[in-house]
Amino acid sequence: MNKNNIKTKSAFVAIVGKPNVGKSSILNRLLGEKVAIVSAKPQTTRSKIMGVMNAGEYGETQLVFTDTPGLHKPKNKLGDYMVKTIVDSIGDVDLCLMVVEESGKLHEAELELIEKFKKLDMPAVLAINKIDRLPDKTRLLERIAQFSQLYDFVGIIPVSAQDGDGLEALVDKLCELAEEGPHFFDEDTLTDQPERVIAAEIIREKLLRLLSDEVPHGTAVEIEKMRERENGGIMDIEATIYCEKESHKGIIIGKGGAMLKKIGTYARTDLEKFLETKVNLKLWVKVTPDWRNKAGGLKRFGYTDQ
Repeated sequence: MNKNNIKTKSAFVAIVGKPNVGKSSILNRLLGEKVAIVSAKPQTTRSKIMGVMNAGEYGETQLVFTDTPGLHKPKNKLGDYMVKTIVDSIGDVDLCLMVVEESGKLHEAELELIEKFKKLDMPAVLAINKIDRLPDKTRLLERIAQFSQLYDFVGIIPVSAQDGDGLEALVDKLCELAEEGPHFFDEDTLTDQPERVIAAEIIREKLLRLLSDEVPHGTAVEIEKMRERENGGIMDIEATIYCEKESHKGIIIGKGGAMLKKIGTYARTDLEKFLETKVNLKLWVKVTPDWRNKAGGLKRFGYTDQ
């Protein structure tokens, strides 16, 4: 078949679910690139992150994914922004990909999402993630039955973001649901996130992974400088880590600067992989009290619709 005769299809897909179910891991695995940060802590993703995938034998189907924060009860203005992001995303897409874990009790956030699906009559595919953790795969039938009783999902696909199991079937289902029409992005588009934003998020991911629970959720990262040297081969990046308390600043820096050095070493490794060049990374730490509850703080770090 002549590629020029292939009819193109597209679909905008919001990836939703409670915190820490693997939404960002699935997106990264599908794209084959790290565009969303991942950690074991909940509410890692703070804003919408778009990823574009061209699927099918000839890349005829364009899937535009929006990775959203995990639905949770907000405790500050940043939390309000994150929840609003989810609600807005659901209303702006063709279908939703709801990600749940392989076992456990139903979460209030999952029930809330399903209620939103019902109100919007939203086509939704259920991805049951982390099946690599199931020693007895027959338990999947119980999980499938549990969610099937709550909503008429257009597809239920068991997957593992860890090893990639089931993701091909998931893409096939999403392609099947895509509608005939033009592609909205060029073939080589991967994400809508500028390199500076991804660089800041990579650094924030290391804070989430290396610091205790209380500290990293009050941090934000701002890239002050990001410039490739004239002779090429090295990217100079200067970034400031903002936290809410002086005590947190001390924890981030660590004894003799050991923790900050560790954060920088881990971040530089991922930055070099993403940017495909050597990186000279310099980090500073500053205190901005209670920025998550201040409109100016949210706007400064990009957590605003304005």
